Amino acid sequence: MLIDTRNIVSMTEANQNFSKVARLVDDNGSAIILKNNKPRYLIIDFELSESMQTAAQESVEEISRKLIRQNRKAYEELAK
Repeated sequence: MLIDTRNIVSMTEANQNFSKVARLVDDNGSAIILKNNKPRYLIIDFELSESMQTAAQESVEEISRKLIRQNRKAYEELAK
């Protein structure tokens, strides 16, 4: 995952100034909170979260279709 350095906030700063974190999310779609100088938390816009879940679900469905196509004969045998 690529991290935009403008979206990074320390844990201390996030605790003291959460409105800054909220503004980062509003402006850029996400914010990353560092804990012990390592990325630890990802805060994202709720609408972005919903679209990511939909994309993930579509991916799962496409993978399922592909597996069924590739293994149709095995599935037909199992169905007997």
